[in-house]
Amino acid sequence: MRNFTWNGQPGRVVFGAGVLAQLAPEIERLGARRALVLCTPEQRGIAERVAGLLGDRCAGVYDRAVMHVPIETAREARAQAQSLGADCAVAVGGGSTTGLGKAIALESGLPILCIPTTYAGSEMTPIYGITEAGLKKTGKDARVLPRTVLYDPELTRSLPAGLSVTSGLNAIAHAAEGLYAVDGNPVMDLMAQEGIAALGRALPGIVRDPSDLGARSDALYGAWLCGVVLGNVSMALHHKLCHTLGGSFDLPHAETHTVVLPHALAYNAVAAPQAMERIARALGGTSGPRAVQDLARRLGAPVALRDLGLAQADLDRACDIALQNQYPNPRPLERAALRQLLQDAWEGAPPAA
Repeated sequence: MRNFTWNGQPGRVVFGAGVLAQLAPEIERLGARRALVLCTPEQRGIAERVAGLLGDRCAGVYDRAVMHVPIETAREARAQAQSLGADCAVAVGGGSTTGLGKAIALESGLPILCIPTTYAGSEMTPIYGITEAGLKKTGKDARVLPRTVLYDPELTRSLPAGLSVTSGLNAIAHAAEGLYAVDGNPVMDLMAQEGIAALGRALPGIVRDPSDLGARSDALYGAWLCGVVLGNVSMALHHKLCHTLGGSFDLPHAETHTVVLPHALAYNAVAAPQAMERIARALGGTSGPRAVQDLARRLGAPVALRDLGLAQADLDRACDIALQNQYPNPRPLERAALRQLLQDAWEGAPPAA
């Protein structure tokens, strides 16, 4: 047994079909009086539903959340929360909205209640990311960890099957890297393998029948576990690459994770064989990297960066940025090998052995 340190993250989770109805009492439990509801423009409808459940406790709706949290958006949302006298934020949606809530909390200390409608998992982490001048900067701060999360699988039924798949594979990435994190531990290993397995079972069911509440519940359960892993251990090469590609080249978040993950795992396989075995076992395969890409292909998810809009001419710059401010990784970053990883991901090649 390796030596390890375990620090449990504070936070309250309410899980189950229909738990959205408990929103008002949960806001009261936080001691809050006026909540600013956050969402993307596309999710204004569900945000209005949430505002209706809050009644007089709703200070307003801010519907400009976007991917990668541009610093200008974060500043605007913080100013609106202050002008409306909000003493908490309710983030409805996926990682973009949760990320905006965290950006508000980072400066103001406002408590956040999250209502996920995707499988991003970021609602379980104290990790924030803000993009400024074309670079996405990340950090950890206890102030941004949501105080309460309402996991209602009924709210994910409207998430299209294709987006459900990439969102779920994004969650798998959190757990997969947790299995070889420099500060990992046996508790996180158990959660990671169970989270990956739950999503591996659930995503095919969602593709078969997007209204299947059982599959939706399993996927949300898996995403929760994967998010817990991400919130308790360090990120490594995969997340560095995705932060680079998203923040500097504006690639879609979940789809980028989906494409890059098999190749990042293959890069680290020689240095983390036990992690690869756990991933393969969770997905019923013989190779962790191949099992992840096979799942993506089988479910119709993208497997090539070129299909996400990245130009081949950008690969050298992406490699240079990824080599800066490196995250801890089990295998040292070598420029030639990293550049080949990006080339393989751009082409959609099988992950290197």
